[in-house]
Amino acid sequence: MHIHNNYPLGDLNTFGIRVFAREFARVSSEEDLYPLMDHPAIRHGRHLVLGGGSNMLFTDDFDGVVIQMATTGKQVTGEEDGKVFLEVKAGESWDGLVAYCVDRGWGGLENLSLIPGQVGASPIQNIGAYGVELREYFHSLTALDKRSRERSTFTAADCRFGYRNSFFKQEGKDRYIILSVTYRLDTRPVIRTRYGQLADELAKTGNALPTISDVRQAVCRIRRSKLPDPEVLGNAGSFFKNPVVSTNFFRQLKERHPGVIAYPEGDRMKLAAGWLIEHAGWKGYRQGDAGVHDKQALVLVNHGKATGKEMLQLASAIRQSVYEKYNITLQPEVNIIN
Repeated sequence: MHIHNNYPLGDLNTFGIRVFAREFARVSSEEDLYPLMDHPAIRHGRHLVLGGGSNMLFTDDFDGVVIQMATTGKQVTGEEDGKVFLEVKAGESWDGLVAYCVDRGWGGLENLSLIPGQVGASPIQNIGAYGVELREYFHSLTALDKRSRERSTFTAADCRFGYRNSFFKQEGKDRYIILSVTYRLDTRPVIRTRYGQLADELAKTGNALPTISDVRQAVCRIRRSKLPDPEVLGNAGSFFKNPVVSTNFFRQLKERHPGVIAYPEGDRMKLAAGWLIEHAGWKGYRQGDAGVHDKQALVLVNHGKATGKEMLQLASAIRQSVYEKYNITLQPEVNIIN
């Protein structure tokens, strides 16, 4: 393993922000991590563990060590009562994993198709889409404690999953490096198609009994129709979380804005942040190379040479605008790396 100096990160973040890491190391095996733990920047300084770079915005060069996880491998660790347990290394492609599971008839992750990034980041963010969240099919993970150098196993309860949130974004932030994740998948899949857009897309096919492969294909069609390919147009997917509000607040909001879109979230309501942003006038907006996607207002895009600071300024302006119009404060889903 070699540590590189002044390493370009433009191709390692999906926004395509042109920044540099003071030092950079690519980890292809767990054994590579242990020598890195003695690095001064990891013991006492600044460092960042990078997966696919799909959920972050760099606002400047990174004055520290960037560690990219490139470990790969999958193995079935057990089967019981219609379930299969699959352990996957942190550096595996997330969508590659979904395709792998669907090809074998293992259900659960198909609604999460085409989400960019790597497996190791999936529990940190508790990724979700089209009516499914990762925690529903999560079994456990192994992580390296950077302080003690010990490997630990985390159950779902240990991870404290919330909406796009987990222990690893809160108390455990910057302390652990996720090594592998084990998923609990269905060998007799339950098809999850109640989410509006997905149900509508499947209805177009006239197939009354869709398979998990049909669901994956439908999700991919939806995402490709409204979300830009990061290889073509820099973006990190949904920039903001969908805000969750009380039913009383939602009723009052709907009286003022009858078209507002929302979905039940327990005894509360989850608002469509994209709708709020679009109807605040931002859809398709562009200032220099920083802009808002013209098909999905929840996605901020880099048209070429926008800086991280310019993207963040745009996000701040959108937040202020939405607050003034709806009295709702949007929270970023993307991690801001200052």
